[in-house]
Amino acid sequence: MNRIVFLYLKKPILKSNKGVALLVVLAIMTVLITAGLELNRNARSALFASAAKRDKEVISGMALSGINIACAILAKDKMDSDLDSLQEDWADPEKTEQVVKEVISFNEGELRVVISDELGKIQVNAIVSFPEGRDFNNGQLFMWERFLENFVSEDEICGKVEPVSIINSLKDWIDSGDDDTITGLTGAESDYYQSLESPYTCGNRPVHHLAELLFIKNIKPELFYGTKEFPGMSNYLTVFGVSDTGGNTFSYNGKININTASLPVLAAILPEESKDLAEAIYEYRMETADGVYINNLSEVTWYKQVPGCGDMDIDENIIKIASDIFRIEAHAKLHGAARIITAVVKREKYVETGKWKCSVLQQYLN
Repeated sequence: MNRIVFLYLKKPILKSNKGVALLVVLAIMTVLITAGLELNRNARSALFASAAKRDKEVISGMALSGINIACAILAKDKMDSDLDSLQEDWADPEKTEQVVKEVISFNEGELRVVISDELGKIQVNAIVSFPEGRDFNNGQLFMWERFLENFVSEDEICGKVEPVSIINSLKDWIDSGDDDTITGLTGAESDYYQSLESPYTCGNRPVHHLAELLFIKNIKPELFYGTKEFPGMSNYLTVFGVSDTGGNTFSYNGKININTASLPVLAAILPEESKDLAEAIYEYRMETADGVYINNLSEVTWYKQVPGCGDMDIDENIIKIASDIFRIEAHAKLHGAARIITAVVKREKYVETGKWKCSVLQQYLN
């Protein structure tokens, strides 16, 4: 009886050992396959990450090349002409694209540059007369009044805040005084800002960055950035335009290039009774015949040639026809990745050689 049992058990044991061995082999193969797949996944991830990092470096280099090419375009423009207008090559995206392609080519990727005149905008800091830095610059004050009245709807964006309230608060933020005497009834000094839930002090100095305006009383984000229906006021303002007056003093003359100013800015620089002529002036600058510009913008009073503007006089303390500060946007694309580098540059002359160059005042990654 025992022998029969022994023979009965021996055969299944052999089969069981073979089954266990098979299971072990399958388990090992499963582990190896899983490990191989994971290794492959990690390797691919590392490869993709490395490629992405490489592409970022490449498109950054492409964008910086675009900034340099734009600077060269602006330097050449100054050698060719003393005035600056939207009729010139630097202001034409198609012509700047052609120059980019002639100067540099990429086997892969895309690069384009856009140049705009920073002094075709309203200079924020010029609302105060410098170097004293205490009182209103009256020419700028009147322009600000027209700008805000023409530019925004008090009910829809400003929340029934009158333009004078914004102007007074802006002046108090920039002027050098910080006392109990605020501008008008709607200005604000440090006492007001210190009373806020998150207190801070009044600037009492020129604005260094446009976003600083959001800290000023009565300037709401909807007014600064705009809404779906209205563009933001920040599109038409600049903090650049300072000039050295000697003796460690500075000033902002606030002159706007009438050859490059946008429609809302043109409307602001016109006399109150003539603001409806802004669109006619805006279109006159770009009028062409057979693809050639036909109107001469080389005199600061060229606007008098526009129909209906013959008897109009614009304050020559607030307009000019040449600029020295420009904004450059370099757009680079490669393998689905994109990068935009923005630089504000000042065009100036080398003392040693007399050649023109562009110095970067501000540069940032969008």
